[in-house]
Amino acid sequence: MLFEDLKHQVTHLLKDNNKSVTDRLHMICKLLKDNIDHYDWVGFYFKNEDKEELKLRTYVGEKTDHVIIPFGKGICGQVAVSNENFVVPDVQAQGNYIACSLTVKSEIVIPLFKNGENIGQIDIDSESLDPFTEKDERFLEFVNQEVAKIL
Repeated sequence: MLFEDLKHQVTHLLKDNNKSVTDRLHMICKLLKDNIDHYDWVGFYFKNEDKEELKLRTYVGEKTDHVIIPFGKGICGQVAVSNENFVVPDVQAQGNYIACSLTVKSEIVIPLFKNGENIGQIDIDSESLDPFTEKDERFLEFVNQEVAKIL
């Protein structure tokens, strides 16, 4: 299974203490986008200091203007408030969706916890309708658990 194969690579990349945390997060984004067909944009957002907003730290994919996202706005902003995974099979059917690109059809956002606190998230856009499964959720939860260890 592809996800199982990628788990080892994720932990290996994150252990490279010769690279900055941001560089390691960027390598994770690249690994996921390059190896999972339906991952067309992969990025990490984190809480912006003491503000009620998220700030994009690194990503791989088409350029985005959404560097800052207020809590509650869009899928990412909702996850910052709900602390729960959010899978959107069809972004056109989602009322509080922030359009990043006309080619995006679906999105998955998984919160990232450190010491029980939601400090960020991994955000993935897909140009396919409804490609995300429970396997994607479990795998991305694993990625975030591993990322939390280096923060």
